[in-house]
Amino acid sequence: MIKLKRIICFQLILMTLGSCAPSLPHLKKTEDDIKAPDSFKHPNGKADKKKTSITPWKNFFHDPHLVTLIEEALKNNQELKVIEQEIKIADNEVMAREGEYIPNLNFKAGYEAEKVGEFTSQGASDSHTEYEEGKRVPEVLHNHRLGLYTSWEIDIWGKLRNASKAAYYRYLGSQEALKLATTRLISEIAVSYYELVALDKRLEIVSSNVDVLRQAKKLVDAQQNAARVTSLAVQRFEAEVLKNEAKLYDLKQESVIVENRINILVGRFPQRVMRENKNFDKLLPAEIATGLPSQLLENRPDVKKAMLQVKAAKLDVKAAKARFYPSLSLEAGGGYEAFNKKHLYDVPQSYFYNIGVNLTAPLLNRSAIKADYFSANSEQIQAIYEYEKTLIEAFTEVNNQLSSIDFLKQKIEAKTKQVDALSKSVDISRVLFRAARVDYVEALLTTRESLEAQVELVESKLEQLASVVHLYRSLGGGWM
Repeated sequence: MIKLKRIICFQLILMTLGSCAPSLPHLKKTEDDIKAPDSFKHPNGKADKKKTSITPWKNFFHDPHLVTLIEEALKNNQELKVIEQEIKIADNEVMAREGEYIPNLNFKAGYEAEKVGEFTSQGASDSHTEYEEGKRVPEVLHNHRLGLYTSWEIDIWGKLRNASKAAYYRYLGSQEALKLATTRLISEIAVSYYELVALDKRLEIVSSNVDVLRQAKKLVDAQQNAARVTSLAVQRFEAEVLKNEAKLYDLKQESVIVENRINILVGRFPQRVMRENKNFDKLLPAEIATGLPSQLLENRPDVKKAMLQVKAAKLDVKAAKARFYPSLSLEAGGGYEAFNKKHLYDVPQSYFYNIGVNLTAPLLNRSAIKADYFSANSEQIQAIYEYEKTLIEAFTEVNNQLSSIDFLKQKIEAKTKQVDALSKSVDISRVLFRAARVDYVEALLTTRESLEAQVELVESKLEQLASVVHLYRSLGGGWM
């Protein structure tokens, strides 16, 4: 008895020593050390500390055609469908992990036949054994068995629970990935839609300019007939008309490309995209109130996903560390067993059961466990740096869009004044050209400059629309 106790104590000591986990390097940075600045900085140097309020996308976009496109895309976009399946896969992983620390219960029915040698101890014993009066054990034993078997690993160190929680955090992260993809999809559709409307506006401007140039060419033709200008002026105006007509074809082709891009995002084959092309100047979405950067954590799906990844990685380290410690499991089984099926339900003769307790711990060749443990720690460090990178990018994105919106507003004001001034100069040059007070070159250059300024104004307004949409996305809006 004393020797047995010593052996047991020695084995427990070996198990305890062998179960000690190796130490990990100290984390130089944790997620708690990563903080965003207190406020966004505007180009004017003032801090924006208003409360962030992101409205749902249906309230943010007012164009009914755009709203219809987004609704259709949310139903049909293939990328969103793929991510939805990834969410289901992550949910199934949670289910699988949860099932690992619930006892297993299995039903088993079996049959086997066995013949042992006559000159073995079992054969010699069976040949002289009677299971009933006058009936010896047959040479060929037919074993019939029915029973229930259970096994359960008791999660002493939280290995299974931590693995289950990590899977759950990744499931939540997959949901944030769907929100992020939704936000990007809505943003891409909105920007492409505004680009398409801007192309319509540019087509309108260039078409109008072609009409003006054609009228001017008629005047030049009349002046040539009156010997007031040479054929050079006629050819220059003819070339300018053809140049702008060629631009019309370029713009039409570009419109087809943008339309097809929208159709792909919506998840349908190429077709005409319905849009509002008469009120381009009034397409600006709702005003956005930016607020404290810490509120990015509440709105941006990518920031929340990165934080969830950090939480999952920390639990992975704990689960990997628990593999160094002894594991305790219970096993039991019970049922009916007989070499003749007519005796299978003879109780208690055919009844059997077993129960056992297993305590196991790794002693030698623990390299695989160490490798998994060190890898889990490296993945945790990766997740922390990925979270920091995501937060910095989120903050910078918002800051860039705030700056862009502010400067574009000033740029559009200047461009509008330029267009007004050039429109007046075109009218003046036309009058002076009829009166032969200016030559055709000056009139032609004035018309060209006016066209370029109008196109640049449209492009600046398109940039403004895109910046507002990008700011909305940068603040985490769009998935609601």
